Amino acid sequence: MKAVILVGGFGTRLRPLTLSKPKPLVEFANKPMILHQIEALKAVGVNEVILAINYQPQVMLSFLEEHELKLGIKITCSQEIEALGTAGPLALAGKKLLEEPDQPFFVLNSDITCEYPLKEMIEFHKTHGEEASIMVTQVDEPSKYGVVVVEEETGRVKKFVEKPAIFVGNKINAGIYILNTSVLNRIPLRPTSLEREVFPSIADEGKLYAMVLRGFWMDIGLPRDYLTGLTLYLDYLSRNCPSALAKGPNIIGNVLIDKTAEIGEGCMIGPNVVVGPDCVLQTGVRLSRCTLMKGVRVKNSAHVSGSIIGWHCTIGQSAQITSMAVLGEDVHVSDTLYLNGVAVLPHKEIRSHFTKPEIIM
Repeated sequence: MKAVILVGGFGTRLRPLTLSKPKPLVEFANKPMILHQIEALKAVGVNEVILAINYQPQVMLSFLEEHELKLGIKITCSQEIEALGTAGPLALAGKKLLEEPDQPFFVLNSDITCEYPLKEMIEFHKTHGEEASIMVTQVDEPSKYGVVVVEEETGRVKKFVEKPAIFVGNKINAGIYILNTSVLNRIPLRPTSLEREVFPSIADEGKLYAMVLRGFWMDIGLPRDYLTGLTLYLDYLSRNCPSALAKGPNIIGNVLIDKTAEIGEGCMIGPNVVVGPDCVLQTGVRLSRCTLMKGVRVKNSAHVSGSIIGWHCTIGQSAQITSMAVLGEDVHVSDTLYLNGVAVLPHKEIRSHFTKPEIIM
């Protein structure tokens, strides 16, 4: 079985982190985002993953070469010359997908995190026997999304309603699909949308079915959603793999710390914190609801909350970073500074307070 991961373009929603590496390679819980998906696909028998990509292909290819052997799965790139939307990349990869014409294939959006119940989805697709399956998740405020209206008894998709003004349902597209290769006949090699063009036409013919996702789900393409997704993922680990989480008198709630990180005396870490490889926390550091990428150094008595700290940054002594601040790679914050909700581009030295959210060029 094959799978296509829609990697997409510039990752502008997650800047400044994506100024240093493509979004799928940005770490989520100390592992590149896309690796969570590839491992889940490998676990259900997928033997080839095709990455549909139109940005920094060489960086992605280096990553692929490194992980193909480790994972024992073939990983290839299908490079777009122009952005082809969410359906066009499938037409571009059509020749490869048609190597197994009787075998359905997975399609995943690279921005999502969830429990990946892919085995159950394969069974669901076999059971209904039609052309396409999509995974849906239930939300509290469906008016913010495009809603998938589903026949409750059978799971057959009746229609799609974009940001409905009145309640028509609470299920939204979760960004994971299984498609028969016959779907490729519906997709021209041009910019095309699965969600707005292809799926509605399949639904009109009664050949599209929706499986409701159990457990957590999040689109992690924005910094605030990234941190929310991290909270959900750490909660999932606490219930399913508690040994992966840190324990100790200085740990509050769910915390993931790489084994190479150095933690000083008197630190208080958590809840919902990830500390990456080679990080150094000096004495008295306080971390809550944040992630530190590889090589971050946090000096004595500094406090980081509700923020994402990029690779090889330094946070000065008694500094406070808060309220959805995102520091790009190699940012150095001087002692005792207060940064509130800022986005700092890579390779900067910060020497003054920023009390209101802004972009620091």
